Amino acid sequence: MNEPAALRALAEDVARAAAVLVREYAAKGVSVAATKSSDIDVVTAADRASEELIRRLVLTARPDDAFLGEEGDDIAGTTGVRWVVDPIDGTVNFLYGIAEYAVSIAAEVDGEIVAGVVMDVAKGVLYAAHAGGVPTRDGVPLAVRGPAPLAHRLIATGFNYTRPVREVQAAAAARLLPHIRDIRRTGSCALDLCRVAEGALDGYVEEGVHLWDHAAGGFIARLAGARLLVTVGAGGREAVVCAPDHGFDELLAAVRTAGFLAVDAGE
Repeated sequence: MNEPAALRALAEDVARAAAVLVREYAAKGVSVAATKSSDIDVVTAADRASEELIRRLVLTARPDDAFLGEEGDDIAGTTGVRWVVDPIDGTVNFLYGIAEYAVSIAAEVDGEIVAGVVMDVAKGVLYAAHAGGVPTRDGVPLAVRGPAPLAHRLIATGFNYTRPVREVQAAAAARLLPHIRDIRRTGSCALDLCRVAEGALDGYVEEGVHLWDHAAGGFIARLAGARLLVTVGAGGREAVVCAPDHGFDELLAAVRTAGFLAVDAGE
């Protein structure tokens, strides 16, 4: 049965279980287990253990579903449902003991996201949404922030782990900063998108993200009244722009002008 509400309920249960595991690892102390795209793009044992737990719980409940996770091999399925998972979004924060990391779980049906859950592990806060329902934070409905001039908007961003892309991003951020209220860099794409959804941010832009980073948080933000664009960044990597629908076009124009996106990147 592929009902969005049922998929959301399963994702919530699994995210809570994974959060307990991640907290246990945090309490014991965290160290680097491996690196990925560069020597500062890290993986911890907790990332791997969290994904293993999520895979086991999801596929025990729904053994014929597909699964895409950041840390493990893709699994094909036969039901039309695919789970898209980031076991710890914000691993560097987790490594340093900074309380900004999340478990992110989204469910697709026939390629379309229909449920998303982001668990703010350190704070114990659960963001969740499903198609046809109302997005919530710990059960309380979410809505994006109201209209504001560009100069009064707080925008979040992030930086890639490869030097050439970082140089492009840093220059773009410097050009954008004089035109907005301020920039935040919290280190978790999933949580930044949820903060757009709850009105704690006016927008978010980042290059170098992957589907598992933004699938759940972006879905929650859209249902809360935001628009999300997945496009190409100026460094050639996948980029995301997200903002309340009423201010999206103005922010998109500003991040284009600042140089965050490829010249020919489309909407």
